[in-house]
Amino acid sequence: MIHTRDTLFVNEKGHLTIGGADCVDLAEQFGTPLYVFDERYIRRMMRIYQDTINAEYDGHGLVLYASKAFSCEAIYAIARQEGIGVDVVSGGELYTAKKAGFPAEKITMHGNNKLPHEISEALSCGVGMIVVDAHSEADLIEAEAKKRGIIQDVMIRINPGVEAHTHAYVQTATPDSKFGFSVANGAAEEMTGYVLSKPHLRLRGYHCHIGSQIFEKQSFVFAVQKNLAFMAEMKTKLGFEADSLNMGGGFGIWYAEGDAMIDVEGYADYLKALLSTIKEGCKTLGLRLPFVYLEPGRSIVGEAGITLYTVGAIKEIPGIRKYVAIDGGMFDNPRYALYQSKYTAVLANRAAEEPTELVSIAGKCCESGDLIGTDFNLPAAGTGDILAVLSTGAYNYSMASNYNRNFIPPAVLVKDGKADYIVRPQSYEDLVRNDVIPDRLK
Repeated sequence: MIHTRDTLFVNEKGHLTIGGADCVDLAEQFGTPLYVFDERYIRRMMRIYQDTINAEYDGHGLVLYASKAFSCEAIYAIARQEGIGVDVVSGGELYTAKKAGFPAEKITMHGNNKLPHEISEALSCGVGMIVVDAHSEADLIEAEAKKRGIIQDVMIRINPGVEAHTHAYVQTATPDSKFGFSVANGAAEEMTGYVLSKPHLRLRGYHCHIGSQIFEKQSFVFAVQKNLAFMAEMKTKLGFEADSLNMGGGFGIWYAEGDAMIDVEGYADYLKALLSTIKEGCKTLGLRLPFVYLEPGRSIVGEAGITLYTVGAIKEIPGIRKYVAIDGGMFDNPRYALYQSKYTAVLANRAAEEPTELVSIAGKCCESGDLIGTDFNLPAAGTGDILAVLSTGAYNYSMASNYNRNFIPPAVLVKDGKADYIVRPQSYEDLVRNDVIPDRLK
């Protein structure tokens, strides 16, 4: 089954296309493995979120693209052109965004253990907001801001006690989490007073992120209600009224059968429910409407991207399993090995054919667990076929490695059928660039 998402279609040759480009031609031109992204889809998703804030909340908010989903200079260039912000979680993501010319005032810095040099770099370039996730971070930011004679805008990451229905490894707002301060045990209140005591920090409000790959609107509604109740409590107890609220991201996308198929406008409905709850809650609690931040990442780039592979060895174990091996694997997509994540695959050069068998897709790494997944329904694959794995735009390139000294695949951006590199191919020289042989070993 091909979930088109207005970007994937089968052409008259029976080939899969993305953004108007024939996947077989892309494989021939750029080689495989290859990450492919549809530019128009990415832009459309960025716009639907910001346009909804503009229409439903009088523009009193900003979309922040979550860099961790997919970070490279081109994605920041698109975000800059679309007028949205970005969040970064490391010095490397910050450096990449700045190198792409992204305005620092629209950057929010995240992370549960920001290193001293990362905090220094963030303040030096003038990031708009830093989300504080530890007492030691507040101390470091205070020291760096004092050194520069500035006052830095910050938010506190809190755990409102909402448990979204998602994979255990990506539930991030439960009481037992490395992220944030719990509302339930008083830690969030204590941290609020601590940050307010810092003369070079300006506390703007609170941040929460309740998890990832969430399809329930009610999860976001509950999270808003919990946040607003806490904000009202801090207004009463500490005399602090937050003027900003960051609700994080977590909107789910389609990967495989069983996942909800949300059209682009459907994501606007999620945001409308969230914004409506904020407006109603603030009115009830006597709070001013906060400036709202939203941090979608996966839902912007996830279904915008696919990965193309070439089929190699095929091994059938009678009565047990048939393996179709590809020229990629866990080094370019570790999500099955990490989370048992499900995907949909298509033979891109035979996309019009009906599936005839269930197979497992194996990678080329020297690792038994190196699979893209099991039970893929495909036509009988042959060596040389081009395999497309769908919905790989998020957390594939960004989590890729050079395991077994394989290359991290290049990435191309497609618009109106034309593709351009946004990440160039690696070479063997790239793999050994930082290797050093000490004199005693020569």
